[in-house]
Amino acid sequence: MAYDKELADRLRELLGAEPDLTEKAMFGGLAFLVAGHMAVAASGQSGLMLRADPESSETLLLDPRVSRFQMRGRAMAGWLLVQVDPTTSDADLGRWVESGVAYVRTLPPK
Repeated sequence: MAYDKELADRLRELLGAEPDLTEKAMFGGLAFLVAGHMAVAASGQSGLMLRADPESSETLLLDPRVSRFQMRGRAMAGWLLVQVDPTTSDADLGRWVESGVAYVRTLPPK
C-alpha cells in the first residue's frame, strides 16, 4: 500500500522549521527523521507511524485511534500507528508530531 501523500505534505509543513530534519522512504512510507532518528512517518499501512518512548506506549495505546505498529506480523515496542485522515485537525496532528519529535530528541544523534 502506498503512503498518504496529503499526510506527508501536512507532516512536512508541521516539521518545516525543525533542525536536523530529513525525509527518507522507510517501512513502505515516508519517514521524517530528526538527528537521524525516525520521529513520524506517513505510513504505508495507512495513518501516522509514531516513534514513542516504549515506557509511555501503554498510555498512548489507551487512545482508540492508536495501535502498535506491526512489521511482518510482529508488534514493535515504541512504534505506534495512529489513525489519521483529512478531517484530523492540524492541532491534533501537531500534538502527535510533537510527541514523536520530543522522544527522538532524547536519543543520541546518529
